[in-house]
Amino acid sequence: MSPPDRTPQRRYDRQVAYAPFGPAGQRALAAARVAIVGAGGLGSALAESLARAGVGRLRLIDDDRVAWDNLHRQHLYTEADAAAGRPKVAAAAERLAAINADVRVEPVEARLVAANAGDLLDGADLVLDGTDNWAARFLLNDACIRDGRPWIYAGVVGGEAVTMSVLPGRTPCLRCVYDGPPPPCTEPTCRAVGVLGPAVHVIAGLQAFEAIKLLSGHPDALRATLLRMDLWTNDIRQLDLAAPLADCPCCRRRRFDFLEG
Repeated sequence: MSPPDRTPQRRYDRQVAYAPFGPAGQRALAAARVAIVGAGGLGSALAESLARAGVGRLRLIDDDRVAWDNLHRQHLYTEADAAAGRPKVAAAAERLAAINADVRVEPVEARLVAANAGDLLDGADLVLDGTDNWAARFLLNDACIRDGRPWIYAGVVGGEAVTMSVLPGRTPCLRCVYDGPPPPCTEPTCRAVGVLGPAVHVIAGLQAFEAIKLLSGHPDALRATLLRMDLWTNDIRQLDLAAPLADCPCCRRRRFDFLEG
């Protein structure tokens, strides 16, 4: 029996066969650098999808540790990780190395804050939102708009999920849609109302697909809407994001309140 074919061409042949992507898309992914902020439900699913797709470099940023209540939706982690309380980025990097040894994974055990945002995101071609709080998302928006770096927002709670892609200078930013974080204790959280694991993976899959479009050189294929889904009621809505808000304090007036405050 001949040995299995483990060449990169064989690994990726099914996605390379997709005509809009092709060999050029695969080469572009291999050269890409992505920062994923948060290594929980969304972040771990994003990291696995992009590692399997062959994105060359992944930087995972999180200061949290694996807990038992993560395991129903965070597929990179095991019971042993939870029992040991391992740092998520360390456990994720170990699993990703076993999934695709050609992908360089940089685990960064840190919380993204205003003081370190520039350094933590430096060099990334794309930033993916795997966070679970509004303060972090508005900070990401400020940092990415300031530095002209694309990013993809997402959130999930209960059975509901939302995502939008932000291309600085071309599309609306997060502050074009939301003026700022909601008042404390007014928004549902996964801790308060729960979350169903498949909802996390549905929206992370959409994020990853948008990331692959962008990284492979097809920004015009990105969805120009904010997509909101209630997977329990099967309600899907899209908000048209054809143009940035004329007086957006962030992407138009270049005021970075969350980064500077």
